[in-house]
Amino acid sequence: MLEFYLGCSLLLVVVALYCFVAKRNLVRLVLAVEILINAGNLAFMGFAAYRNPNVVDLLPQAVVTLSIAIAGSVTAIALTLVLNAYKHYKTLDVTELRRLRG
Repeated sequence: MLEFYLGCSLLLVVVALYCFVAKRNLVRLVLAVEILINAGNLAFMGFAAYRNPNVVDLLPQAVVTLSIAIAGSVTAIALTLVLNAYKHYKTLDVTELRRLRG
């Protein structure tokens, strides 16, 4: 069962890294960060289930629940910043925003 969790987590990490490298849109980069955080949460839960397969441990569940809540808040703030950057510069392209640094 641990192999399944780690395999899914690794797949999510690969998807997030692909989005970091290939995509230059700010919204997609924020979503890549969210995918990467979820991959870490999945791996954490997989290791917690592997350590005690017959006992339900509430501490890892509480940590992952808190991590999901914090990640949602950070994503909302990041998307707000992206929206303000779009309103100000009229672009979401990272390379274009780097050129505007001055």
